[in-house]
Amino acid sequence: MTYQPDFTLPAEFLEQIASQGLDYIPELVRILVNAAMRAERENYLGAELYQRSNERQGHANGYKPKTVQTRMGDITFAIPQVRDGGFYPQALEKGQRSERALTLTLAEMYVQGVSTRKVKAIVEQLCGSGVSSSTVSRAAAALDESLQSWRDRPLGEMIYLFLDARYEKIRQDGQIRDAAVLIAAGVDPLGKRHLLGVSVSLSEQEIHWRTFLQSLVVRGLCGIRLITSDDHSGLKAARIAVFGGIPWQRCQFHLQQNASAYVPRKEMRAEVAADIRTVFNAPDRPMAEAYLKKAIEKYAKSASRLADWMEKNIPEGLTVFAFPAQHQRKLRTSNPIERLNREIRRRTAVVGIFPNEAACLRLISALLMEYDEEWQTGRNYLTFEKEEPSPSSQS
Repeated sequence: MTYQPDFTLPAEFLEQIASQGLDYIPELVRILVNAAMRAERENYLGAELYQRSNERQGHANGYKPKTVQTRMGDITFAIPQVRDGGFYPQALEKGQRSERALTLTLAEMYVQGVSTRKVKAIVEQLCGSGVSSSTVSRAAAALDESLQSWRDRPLGEMIYLFLDARYEKIRQDGQIRDAAVLIAAGVDPLGKRHLLGVSVSLSEQEIHWRTFLQSLVVRGLCGIRLITSDDHSGLKAARIAVFGGIPWQRCQFHLQQNASAYVPRKEMRAEVAADIRTVFNAPDRPMAEAYLKKAIEKYAKSASRLADWMEKNIPEGLTVFAFPAQHQRKLRTSNPIERLNREIRRRTAVVGIFPNEAACLRLISALLMEYDEEWQTGRNYLTFEKEEPSPSSQS
């Protein structure tokens, strides 16, 4: 097998690596990241250092040292500055986000009461250096500022809004209680998905939902054409109060699950599920309504409670037929958030019972922030035509 190099390093770097081995890697990282940040500043300013150009958007203003704790130990970088401020190199920011995951791990261990000795041993394996007990105790608080900034960031136009809720165990006043975790996601006019916000509270459900939805509006959420969610307790009144007449699509996946409670005999469940799928998979709303009418008549005598439930509830899952056909499959359910919930469940299961709401919010916010970044850099979730029909919208 012949080795094919991915790229060629300058000779002086190769000489240093040959003489110092892996010990030179942190210095190499420092040199490469510093060079990337300088190039990023030049792109930001529209001109190289000292270059005269009509395209110049500002002026460089030296460098500021910043020591960053990485898995290779502490590295001091030279952060390029600009006179008008407002610039921070993504080359360093992206690297720091991965370090936040380590900080979050420290916070999780601290919350769970892991001894300082064990924490230091784990960090030494990951980073090559330990941390003091005070560093561990401050880890969660240090992370809170960046997480709060993410939760409070300005929003904008979102064509579609997805809402979902889950519950986590929280200890309060010596009792273990269920706290509602509300999550909102959206799709912007370019077809990109965004995780818009999260809230954790032990408060009454409608008040919690209304406060959460109002906070999204205050942050600039607008332009919504459709809301997809399950029929969560308290959400309906809050949704109507905050978003008025915006169409609502009830999650078809949850409707399927809800129907089983009205099936009188276990052996009927598969047949009922197939009939409901036929309704949802219809090519258009008139056909869906025809299939629904047939199913209601079919079960009117053998399962009257089911027939009544279907007549009242299934139409709430048909709103999606008023929207572009190429979007319908991804608007029928709140699955984008459901998949996140599985990952949240995996992470929170390690904690078990949270000591307070803040600890729960911290862990879930950090996880959602990482997923939000993945969504931004990934493929578009939907494709929009230049002029999409809009049954209703929020200005």
